[in-house]
Amino acid sequence: MGRPRMFDDDVVVSRAMEAFWTHGYGGTSPAQLAEATGIAKGSLYNAFASKRDLFDRCLDLYHQQVSEMAQRLLEHPGSTRECIGAALRSVVDGDLAQPHRRGCLIGNTAVELAGHDAEIAGKLRRMQDESTSWFAARIQRGQLEGDIARARDPQALAEHLANTLAGLRVMAMTHDAPVLHRVIDTALAVL
Repeated sequence: MGRPRMFDDDVVVSRAMEAFWTHGYGGTSPAQLAEATGIAKGSLYNAFASKRDLFDRCLDLYHQQVSEMAQRLLEHPGSTRECIGAALRSVVDGDLAQPHRRGCLIGNTAVELAGHDAEIAGKLRRMQDESTSWFAARIQRGQLEGDIARARDPQALAEHLANTLAGLRVMAMTHDAPVLHRVIDTALAVL
């Protein structure tokens, strides 16, 4: 009979997510994962089968956290433009406040792996499509409340905002708030 686990899977996945987010999938070694999680390499791979299995769980956790944050941010009162603008600024300001600017784990993974890994590309696409749907839902709400013209295409506007957010997460690695806030203001002009 094997020894019982002496660690919490959720804590390990959260710590591993931070390592992958900082160093990328390919740049995170088993030794770095062991150090970040506090779990010996052997125990880590016994618990998670492979680096890829652990990474997939990390992506799921990241997406869950992003989903919860988006729901909170997009439920704020105010017009659609005010609400989405505040949400975009909150994400950008959060990125800028980090000691190491690292962008978005989903976007970073798309750049690193999606071009040559169809499975991960499909997973990331589903995540990105879901985030686009959050913008579309808020735009549709704005149409019902009368602050967005009903003739506007909510999906097209949502795709524009999702693309803007992805670009902002990249730009936040090298630019400061005034530039990023101007990008947000320009993006919101279409609403």
